[in-house]
Parts: sequence; C-alpha cells; structure tokens
Amino acid sequence: MSEGKTDGLYTAHSYHTKVPHKAIARYILHYTEPGDVVLDGFAGSGMTGVAAQMCAKPDPDFRYTVESERKTADLPQPEWGTRKVVLNDLGVAATFIAANYNLPFNVNAFKGEAQRILDELKQEIGWMYETLHTDGRTKGQINYTVWSEIFACPECGEEIIFLEEALDKETKRVRDTFPCPNCSAQLTKDNLQRLMETFLDPATNQPHQRIKFTPVFINYSIKKAKYEKELDQQDWEILKLIEQLPLPKTIPTDNFPIKQMYHGSRLAPKGFTRVHHLFLARAAQALGTLWSKATIRNDRRIRNILLFFIEQGVRGMSLLNRYKPIQYGRIGGSQVGLDLNGVYYIPSISTEVSPWYQFDGKLQRLTKAFESFRTNLDQAVITTGTAAQQGIANNSIDYIFTDPPFGENIYYADLNFLVESWHRVHTNAEPEAIVDKAKGKELIDYQKLMESCFTEYHRVLKPGRWMTVVFHNSRNAVWNAIQEAMLASGFVVADVRTLDKQQGSYRQVTSTAVKQDLIITAYKPSKQLEQNFQLKIGTQETAWEFIRSHLRQLPVFIAKNGHSEIIVERLNYLLFDRMVAFHIERQESVPLSASEFYLGLEQRFAKHDEMYFLPEQAAEYERKRLTVKEVLQLELFVTDESSAILWLKQQLTKKPQTLQELTPQFMKETQGGWTKYEKSPELRDLLNQNFLSYEGEEYIPLQIVSWLKQSSIYHAKIQQIEQTSLSESGLKTTEPILIEAARDRWYIPDTNKAGDLEKLREKSLLKEFEEYRDSKQKQIKRVRLEAVRAGFRKAWQERNYPIIIEVAQKISENILQEDPKLLMWYDQSLTRAGEENV
Repeated sequence: MSEGKTDGLYTAHSYHTKVPHKAIARYILHYTEPGDVVLDGFAGSGMTGVAAQMCAKPDPDFRYTVESERKTADLPQPEWGTRKVVLNDLGVAATFIAANYNLPFNVNAFKGEAQRILDELKQEIGWMYETLHTDGRTKGQINYTVWSEIFACPECGEEIIFLEEALDKETKRVRDTFPCPNCSAQLTKDNLQRLMETFLDPATNQPHQRIKFTPVFINYSIKKAKYEKELDQQDWEILKLIEQLPLPKTIPTDNFPIKQMYHGSRLAPKGFTRVHHLFLARAAQALGTLWSKATIRNDRRIRNILLFFIEQGVRGMSLLNRYKPIQYGRIGGSQVGLDLNGVYYIPSISTEVSPWYQFDGKLQRLTKAFESFRTNLDQAVITTGTAAQQGIANNSIDYIFTDPPFGENIYYADLNFLVESWHRVHTNAEPEAIVDKAKGKELIDYQKLMESCFTEYHRVLKPGRWMTVVFHNSRNAVWNAIQEAMLASGFVVADVRTLDKQQGSYRQVTSTAVKQDLIITAYKPSKQLEQNFQLKIGTQETAWEFIRSHLRQLPVFIAKNGHSEIIVERLNYLLFDRMVAFHIERQESVPLSASEFYLGLEQRFAKHDEMYFLPEQAAEYERKRLTVKEVLQLELFVTDESSAILWLKQQLTKKPQTLQELTPQFMKETQGGWTKYEKSPELRDLLNQNFLSYEGEEYIPLQIVSWLKQSSIYHAKIQQIEQTSLSESGLKTTEPILIEAARDRWYIPDTNKAGDLEKLREKSLLKEFEEYRDSKQKQIKRVRLEAVRAGFRKAWQERNYPIIIEVAQKISENILQEDPKLLMWYDQSLTRAGEENV
C-alpha cells in the first residue's frame, strides 16, 4: 500500500505524527463491515475517525481506486457504509484536533466567522503590519519580517548579525564559513559567542535575559506585487510602540516544566522559560487578539472550530518558525509553518509572519477540505485519557487500528505543552507510554505501560477479530518491547509488512532493526481456540490446535506486479516461534521440540514454496500461483546466528555447496557486522550443527542426486567418458561420478533425520549455556544467543525459573531488551517465580 500526505483533509491540521486517512480506510474496509465499531486508543489527530467516516461516503476517485486495487489483488469488493468509531488519546491537544475533525459543524458559518474576525483584526491592529514602500509614499502590507540572532566574534568581540554575514545573498544559502566584518577572522556558527539581552518581562515585571535578536528585512505586498526592504525609521518606531503595549490577557504565561522536559536543555539556556517568551511583541498582540475573538463566540461548535483554525498559528507565529529562503531546491516559497517538527528548536534566523499571511490561505484550504467531507455526529465518540483504561465493555469492539508512541521518538506531552497552554489545560504525562529519562521512564517502564494498553485492547476486542498497529522506530529494543507487550497481552501476530506494501525483509519481520514504517497485523484468538487449547493441555495437540487456527487467520496468497510473495508467517521457523510464544504467554510447557514440530508440519499440512497451508487453502494457493510469473524470495540480512542459519538454508536450497563455495558469499553477507552483544560462530561450526555433507559414503541422498545430474562437474565427467567409453574408463556405472560430484557438499537434512542433528546441536548449545550459568563474572558482555535461548527453553520445560532469572541477570540488559525470545522467557519466569514465592 502506498498513500501520500498531500490530501487537503490530511493537511487541514498538523500533528507530530499522522497516518494518511486514506491508507487507514483501506484497512477498515478490509477488516470490518458496515455497522462495526472501530477503536483507536492512541488516536492523535483523529485520522482513524476520518477514515472510518470516509467509508460511509467516499469521494468517487478514492472509491474507484480502492475497488480497482482489490480487484487486481483478487480480493472481494469492500462493503461501503457507516462504521462507528471510538477515538481516545492521552493528549488534550490531540483530542481537541480529533474532535474538530470528526464532529460535524456548519462549514459556511465557520468560514463567515473566521473571515469576519480576520477582517476585524486588520481594522484594529492592521497598522502594526503596514510599511512604506521605497518610494516613501505608498503603503504596503507586511507578509513577514526576518529576524536574526546577534552573536559576538570570538576574536574581536564585536557584534555580528548572523543573517547579514552568514547568508549568501545570491544563493540564499547559509555559508559554513564567513569572515568577521570587523576583524576578518574566519568564523563558523560553532565558534561564535552567544549574546544575551535583558528586557522587562511583561508578565512578571521582572528583568529577564534572552538571546539577542534583531529584525533584518521585511517582505511586503502592494496589491499582488511583492517586495523586500530593510527596515526604515518608521518601521523601527512601530516596533518600539508595540513593545510598550501590555501583554494580551489571552497570551499564556505558563512556566515550561524545564527539568521534566527532554527539550528543556534547548529552551532554558537561550532564555525561553515561559510560553510567552516564544512570541515577539507584535505576534503576541495579533495571536492574543485572534484567540480572544474566537473564545467569545456563543456557538460552542463554531467556537471550537475557530480555535482549531487559529491554534495552527501558535507555533507558526512564534520564534520557532524558521526562515527558509530555499524550498524544494528553489529560491522562494511560503514562510508559513516552518517550525522544526518534534522539537522546541529556536533557529538563529526566524520568520515573523503576519496573521493574514498565516491564515488567509489556510482558511481557503480548510473550507475546501471540509466542504467535501461530511461528518456524522452519531459515528464518532472522542475521549481523553489513558489507553490502558478505555471504559468500554468487554468484547465490544470489532476492529482496532492504532499508531501508539514508540520509545522516545516523540515527547507528545512536552510538545503539546505550548498549544495546551493557550487552552488552559495540560496533558497528564504520568501514564504516557514513552521512554522519557527526564521523567524517569526507561525502556522497561515503556514496555509495561504498552503491555497494559494492549491488555486493555485485548479486553475490549471481540474474539477472533483484528488489530492493526503502525510501528516506526529504528531501535531493536523498542521493536522487541512492542512485540513482547502484544504477546503478553494475548494477541497473536499474523503479518508484518511496510505501509507501502513492499515485502518485509527478514530484518523487518523478526527482531532486527526496522528502517521503515511497519504495519503489524494481529488477532485476538477465538473462544473456540482458547477452549480447545484448555481441553488438550498436557498433550502435543495443543500445538496443532494453535497452528490450525493460526493458518486459518493468515493470508493465503499475496501478489504484486506479476509476482507472488513468500508469506513469512507461513514459514516453519515463524510458525514454531508463534506456537512457542502462545504456550509461554499462557504459562504452559511447550509440547514439541523444533525438529518434532517441523516433522509434524510435513505430515499434517500441505507445503508449497516452503510455506504451509490447510488443505482447503492449498488448492486456492495453487490456483492463484498459476496467475503469476514467479515467487519472490525473502531478502535476508545476516546479523546473528539465527539469520545466518536461515541464509545458509536459502543458499543450500538452490544447490548443495562446499565450504569453499559458501565462504566468500558468507563473508560478504556478514561484513555489515554481527549483533553487538553476540559471539559469532565459525561458518564450519554452523554447517556441522545444522546441515549434512556427503563425505564419500556409498549412499547419495536422493534430494541431491537430481541436482548433481544437472551439475557442470557431472556433465564434464560424462563428456570425458563419452570420448572413450564406459568400459575403457574402468567404470561399470556412472554412480562413482555422482559420488565425486557430491564430495564435501553440504545439503539440508530431510525432516526425518533433522531430529538427530538437532539433538547434537542442542547438546553443544546447552554445554555453552552451563558455562554462562557457572561463570563467576557478574556481567557477561558477549554471549551466544542461541545457547542462551536453548538454556532458557530447557529450564522453562523443567519449570526451573530461577536458572532463567539467574543467567538473565548476568548478561547485559541490552541483550535481553534486543532479543524478543529471551525477553519473553525472562518476563514470564519473573511472573511464575513470583507466584510460587507467594
């Protein structure tokens, strides 16, 4: 799936992170029917609600696009119609935006009121934004004024206006180095000295210091023509007059919680400790007056949509708004909304825009967007609070689409503090599910908070129904924390792929670094599965009961551009992982070893292209398989022992190979480096422990005979024989030629013999695990992860939870946090050990 971010409705209001509503709508159409209830507990700006409402009345182009996509993918056509939606977010700013997106209002009434207060503003304070043209007679209207920070030269100590010296006037680019205009010393921004200026704070009437700024030039319009000039005497006098005016009462003066903010170190040293410090005197007058005019409207709905409109100038009219003379590689472009997302960044060159430059175009775009989108009061409910306490009945939700916070990507409560100050209400950040060291929240705290949220999701979702989770973070530990939180709450992951529908690599669908936004699809097991599982506890049938149910939930066939994709969740190793996790999270013993499981898969299920299917699914897969050219193979990234084994299996599936043939390929694949905390075994050891080689015995395994008869070695020998004769060569048959061609080649063991190989491998791994257990070191920095996994698995089966806890506390916490399997064993062992102690 691919969906852009330029839609007018999507851009009607900005937020720190948003998923395009048309992308979400496709998921809602796929997983729900008209009348279903959709939940998003981390709703942000409410795009899930917009998507749900769009399913009732889509625009013709979107409807045609979706129906065409589903026809191409051989999927049934969607059922268009009303879906109800429950939107929740902890952030007050977020739910205010979501409510205004999803609750109906009179668009014409809003347009009229917004235009009226902009006109009133011009009548009252328009003089603040007037300037004389260079002819000294004609008045122009200021679009924006560019302000520059003033520094001191480290050599001569003289003041330097940064914009005047660093900005190349022809290219409009900031130069890396530039000369001091006073002493000619070569300067960079890094070696300039910061200057502070003292002024009387209008809120406290006390002296306050802030970095020194000065206006440099004005961009203004006379009718449709635009001009630029330096400030003249009248411009300076107007600015001085404005600075004498009292601060509007609507301007918030809240103290930033500097010590509890991640971004406090960016604000405080520059002198921005209160909200009103971010606004120059003229911008404060304009924005404060607009806010006052909106809040006195009697109609609550119109009042709120007016504030929805005006609050978009809070960051855009502050000193956060950067000056960007080059946009999209060209000189020029609007100077509206150029604050740096996700941070409080005070630029050295800032643009102070006029309210009409800020809002006139926005009003037109906002009106156009909402005229084509009709909301329904009965379709949406918006609440503010933690996702861990939804206040919704058990098993009442039909589908969940959610984009939760990920680690320390975005500090929502901190970033919302500015705009929420204008609304006079702030987010309660205590239950916020993020990693925030300033507030004492570590990764483990984040995982527990997310687990409580997913547990609540699991409680309210109907059995057998689906949840879609958007993930965007490049840290392995965060990815693993999310997976563990989902599993611990009872969900089963069914699919992981990128938002633009590109096939996920091994790196993206297991436990290694995620470089793109991912979509995780999971489901709540059906009541039937849970009941059958309980009835068969203590037998191997619990594994097969789960696998049958899980295969039923997975997609059967995925095609793109004339090719079909490997569905990774249908591969044996991931089916085994899901089965193990399902048992562990229910605190039950795993009834099968890996080799027993793989053999059982072969015996019970149909296998096509290394994927496993239920009998009724196999026929559908084969039918659809005939419609494409080929099956795209998984892209593997070798970063640890597990992925190395999979890579070797992929290579040996193509053909049996010698150690000499595999070595240069293996070295190339591992040149990016092994996982930081894991010991890397030798290639020969990986082959010895996981594969078989033919070393001259009389029997040649059937699975390599067919390949050998196609090999160049075999054909070269046959040609030599044909030049003489079989008898002259001293051979009665061509079998010795096969033996010679097979010599020292590694191949994949057949399923019936894999068990013996696994026993040898596990014996070696457990021996290494015992070394970790007996080690006198307080912390072991590098371990063989497969050995630790084998040890944890054996200890769990023996209910020896203290051993798991003991070894886990010896190895680095980062190892646990970056390996979802180890994290699962450890978390569950802590739980079980605690229960037994009680």
